[in-house]
Amino acid sequence: MGTRHIPNDKINLKLILVSGKSHSFLFSPSDSAADIAEYVYTHWPDEWADENIPTTNILRLIYQGRFLHGNITLTALQLPTGKTTVMHLVARENLPEPNNHGQLKKDKSGESGCSNCCVVL
Repeated sequence: MGTRHIPNDKINLKLILVSGKSHSFLFSPSDSAADIAEYVYTHWPDEWADENIPTTNILRLIYQGRFLHGNITLTALQLPTGKTTVMHLVARENLPEPNNHGQLKKDKSGESGCSNCCVVL
C-alpha cells in the first residue's frame, strides 16, 4: 500500500466495514460523526458497491470499542491531525445510550453486568 499524503489540518479516517473492506477518507477536526456518516454514504466507494446500505441514518461509527453519537466531533475525540485513525463503520438503527463514565454499570455486588470480554475487530 502506498503512502498517502495527509494535510496537517485534516484527519485521515480509515473506515473498516464488518466484511473487512476498508477505505480512507479525509475529514476536518470539526466534522461530527453524523457529518462523516453523511459524507461516506454520499461518496460510497466503488469497492463497497456490494454492501447494501439503504439510508445514511443507520451508519454508525465505532472508535475504541464505543459507538460515536451523531454530534461528537473529531476534535472532541482528540484525534491527531495529519495522521490516520482507524474506525469501524456499521449499519445499525439504534445506538446504546451513552453513560457518564464510559464504564459498564455495576450491579449491587460491585460486579460489572458483562461476564464476557467483547472486542470489535
